[in-house]
Amino acid sequence: MPADDRRFVVGLVRGLHGLQGAVRVEPLSDDPARFEPGAQLYPEGSGRRLTVDWAQEDGPGLLVRFREVRTREAAESLRDVYLEVERPPGGLEAGAYWWHEIVGQPVVTDAGEVLGTVEDVFRAGGGEVYVVRGGPRGELLIPAVEAVFREFSPRQGRLVVDAESLGLEPLRPRRPRGRRSSKGAADDRSAESRADEDQAAQGRTVEGQASHRLLAGDRAIEDHAAHRQQAGEDAPGAPSGTTSPPGRTSPAG
Repeated sequence: MPADDRRFVVGLVRGLHGLQGAVRVEPLSDDPARFEPGAQLYPEGSGRRLTVDWAQEDGPGLLVRFREVRTREAAESLRDVYLEVERPPGGLEAGAYWWHEIVGQPVVTDAGEVLGTVEDVFRAGGGEVYVVRGGPRGELLIPAVEAVFREFSPRQGRLVVDAESLGLEPLRPRRPRGRRSSKGAADDRSAESRADEDQAAQGRTVEGQASHRLLAGDRAIEDHAAHRQQAGEDAPGAPSGTTSPPGRTSPAG
């Protein structure tokens, strides 16, 4: 079913709880009011309205019961279903952006090197991290901080980062293929092997840092696309998170 661009995804039903229709929800929004009593949600792509009766914390997620769902059998239809809310009226404050405005934007360095496009956004602690893929350096995790971004204009398609702040050294051009002496070829293979090992080690370091960042906050809030990818599906909806220019605090999503 096509995504409704008038809605945002704010949660994912991960399972059921008890016999009275309660469900376990993984929140995908940074606004706790989304699950306060009286809040209205919709199963993804459906016009069926769900009104929160009560909600309570349950480990990293929430236990939620809806007024319209009173039995475990009725709750079964919500298993593995994304929950949406109507997009709030009016726009964001000046300089703030929805996450889906960031995803898909190209990222370049101040030297003009194309690093790829933003494919994912997640929160770590009090900040955001952009997952950039598709460039010659592979996947990059770029923190949305003022020291890294030289220009931050998503609606104009301009995300420019400081290569030095990210520790990005100039890419070494590949040696053209041709006839070489056996010693020269051996030296080249040795150098390329060392470079590959360095790059692999750097990749592992970045992944380790990313894991540390994910655990640094009370809850890592991932966007809808990330969870869709985990489920092996395409992401039809937009996440409810918002982002601000690096160095600023984001408003509630």
